[in-house]
Amino acid sequence: MTSPETPVDIDAAAMAEFTSEYGSDLPPIAIVIAAYNEERSIGATVNGIPAVIDGMETATIVVVDGSTDRTAAEARKAGAMVCDVPANRGQGAALRLGYRLARESGARYIVTTDADGQYDPADIKRVLAPVLRGEADFATGSRVLGRQETHDRVRRLGVHVFAFLISRFTGQRITDTSFGLRAMRAEVTGAVTLTQPQYQSSELLIGVISRGFRVVEVPATMRLRAAGTTKKGGNLVYGYRYSRVVLGTWLRERRRPASSPSSAGSAPSSPERVSAKTK
Repeated sequence: MTSPETPVDIDAAAMAEFTSEYGSDLPPIAIVIAAYNEERSIGATVNGIPAVIDGMETATIVVVDGSTDRTAAEARKAGAMVCDVPANRGQGAALRLGYRLARESGARYIVTTDADGQYDPADIKRVLAPVLRGEADFATGSRVLGRQETHDRVRRLGVHVFAFLISRFTGQRITDTSFGLRAMRAEVTGAVTLTQPQYQSSELLIGVISRGFRVVEVPATMRLRAAGTTKKGGNLVYGYRYSRVVLGTWLRERRRPASSPSSAGSAPSSPERVSAKTK
């Protein structure tokens, strides 16, 4: 009986195929999207991404996470660079692969957004701006500082509860821990420990704060899904699993040896924290 491929094998094969198709010379800004069975929304999402931001070209990388529908075909049709992975491993695994593709292909800045159309493409430039200006290493949108169109009271309460917990754990005020539209210097993605296959937003956020990167929140909009349903389960399942990731990541980062590098590249060792209300 043949043993299943390991994550390393899957990533290596996917990267080799991607590089063979697109080369290894990306423009300065890479927008990374993880997509699983999002054929009805991925085209509009890709079409809404700006081709140029502040005079710099962008490239959109869609990591198709074992989809069984036409997600890959629709993403290609819209003009995205597609990394089509045969196995469904979770959003976190897909984003890690996308980060590596962008980082090793020369992108200087990485932006993430979701495939389902919940984030306004007009916010991409606003969220990326503090990073481009050198004021932050990592920027994330916040529906609390901005606007949200969702009406689920339990989810809204959860946003505030997890924001309170992570703010207390890390010592930095955070208002929204799970916003999927984020921007960062590319090397940041290689300096933090990322292991979660799903619910990865809090792992990334706690990691960048714990390792001394400058973090800022930017007002942004959370829209209703353009199509489809969430793949992360109902409110109780989501809350339980997300809380486990938050607690596990915080404990891991607390136990990290003090001698470990706190940053990568040109990130300052004792960065100034940027106000969460930066516009």
